[in-house]
Amino acid sequence: MVQITINKQQIDVPEGTTVLRAAEMAGINIPHLCDHKELTPYGGCRLCIVEVQGIRVPMASCTLPVSNGLVVETETEALKKSRQFVLSMLFSERNHFCPFCQVSGGDCELQNAAYHEEMTHWPIQPGWSDFPVDTSHPYFVLDNNRCILCRRCVRACAEMAGNFTLSVAERGAKSMIVADTDIPLGESTCIKCGSCVQVCPTGALIDRTSAYQSHDKNLQEIKSVCVGCSVGCSIKIMVRDNRIVRIEGNWDGAVNHGAMCEHGRYHESNENRVRITTPLMKKNGKLEPVSWDEALSAVQEKMTKEGVAALASTRLSAETLAAFKDLFESKLHSKLVTSIEEGVPTAAVAKFAETHEGFEGKLDALKTADTVLCVGANVNRSHMVAGFLFKRNLNAGVNLINIDPDETSLDEVARVALKPKAGSDHLLILALQAVIAKEELERKSLNIKDADARIKKAIAETGISEADLTKAARMLAHAISPMIVFGKGVTAQRDEKLIEALYQLAVQVGAVDGERSNILSLKGEANSQSAALMGLDQPFNPNGEKVTYLAVGDDYVSKKLVEKTSKAEYLVVQASYESKLTEQADVVLPVSIWAEQEGHYINLDGRMRKTEKAVNAPENVRDNLDVLTELAKRMKLTLDADWKKSIRERKSSVALN
Repeated sequence: MVQITINKQQIDVPEGTTVLRAAEMAGINIPHLCDHKELTPYGGCRLCIVEVQGIRVPMASCTLPVSNGLVVETETEALKKSRQFVLSMLFSERNHFCPFCQVSGGDCELQNAAYHEEMTHWPIQPGWSDFPVDTSHPYFVLDNNRCILCRRCVRACAEMAGNFTLSVAERGAKSMIVADTDIPLGESTCIKCGSCVQVCPTGALIDRTSAYQSHDKNLQEIKSVCVGCSVGCSIKIMVRDNRIVRIEGNWDGAVNHGAMCEHGRYHESNENRVRITTPLMKKNGKLEPVSWDEALSAVQEKMTKEGVAALASTRLSAETLAAFKDLFESKLHSKLVTSIEEGVPTAAVAKFAETHEGFEGKLDALKTADTVLCVGANVNRSHMVAGFLFKRNLNAGVNLINIDPDETSLDEVARVALKPKAGSDHLLILALQAVIAKEELERKSLNIKDADARIKKAIAETGISEADLTKAARMLAHAISPMIVFGKGVTAQRDEKLIEALYQLAVQVGAVDGERSNILSLKGEANSQSAALMGLDQPFNPNGEKVTYLAVGDDYVSKKLVEKTSKAEYLVVQASYESKLTEQADVVLPVSIWAEQEGHYINLDGRMRKTEKAVNAPENVRDNLDVLTELAKRMKLTLDADWKKSIRERKSSVALN
């Protein structure tokens, strides 16, 4: 620890801390604009200047590291005059017409900084440059007239999302933020994560989905967890009048540290599907509104007499999934109780975990990996924040090896992109092991005796050349901190031997060594891991059951599922939105969406996360768990409330915490 003095207050801070962060720790406010705690210190705006004893000129506190005995003053008259001058220059450089700006009145950091310095105007004539306003993007607007060139957006795009879309064009007073080679933002390589909008301190980047709807001070902030995928990002749901205004990343989130993807930030809050707000029953071939009592009575009667095939969404909470399993498997003795994902992203992994409990590692390992092997994991399409964690380091020399039979955008940033024939992944992984063993690059020997035969067979059946195979193997073997990530492209094959081969490769190159385990599967939806631990991972193949019960919740319905249930004798759908599935149902039970309920989720690396209720459900809509509990009650059954017991019945592939 280092001891410094700020405004005559002695404080102890970790070595390497900047003066600005040290002041924040002590509750001392130093005005700043370009700095952000999740971005590399930049020192561009010069608003955070402080006086340091022994140094003649003021220093930018955001880039000044602490040293033992440092004495700092933050509020001298000279500093206040300097800050007022800096702010006057910033205001005069562009067209800052505060009354016409949507962030004016409390949400603009530039305006707030001016009020902090007791400024009511600026004495310098504005430049009156007329910068174009880019409205081509579906989610946000870029207005360079309100930009202060702090470059927060540029740095967030690079350092948080690893996308490098934004940059600064021109020089001097003509400098402006542009996308790619100065093309419209809506036509650029932007991945629509919205990180740039959230870090922007002014109205230069505004969220068009929530603009002019309220100031932050009038919004209720609910900290929760995104259920868009199994990453489990921490979020802040901004609510007003029982309506989600927008969703932001939580800077204090342990998983994502504020980063979010398009789905989590925009899709979850801008739903355009038609909501179901009353129970429905099929009468005379047509669905008609009925009371809850009539609908539940009909379902109860059918389930009491007939065999049931039951399926649940993995977007449901662990409490709901446990109740679902207890009702249908334990109490009603149904032979087919599974999840919508049918174990595609988890079954093979869970099977391997029976003999290798806790073999998977943590997501954070991607941040420090120097070589990442992605197998069947298109992180640019799903689990995007997991991709951010290593994509942001690619320009710093991190190697990416991408194995996928399909062309993906990840190929564009990979050092090596291998395109094996579909279904030949096992042979390819065995060949990588063989090359590493043959060239004596193993960290731990696998005692491979048939290296040449493996390589020859892989070349013949995967379509990969020996040169590419060797290049990938050497790159992975030479890594100091390798990481292996695999997704549905691997797990959908339901081949435990393929998972074992990947694990052995990880051991061979040192990705798994003692307590270190740098191998991780991406799972699927938000509660895939919970469903796997509860055994809800078998294929959904109805076999003569008279009743089919689908607890879909607010999940999307696939064509495959609609086809599988199209011939069900009696179909009950517990859902939030209308779909092809609800159209063919005999009974539809309207239930709450993710933001209208609370519950626990286990993310892809075993972290237990709790979602919070943000808004109230429509009047006649019930909670998913309440519906299952009520059905059990009507059948004179009592469900086991200990959901944590359900997730301990099976060995986990990841350590739970």
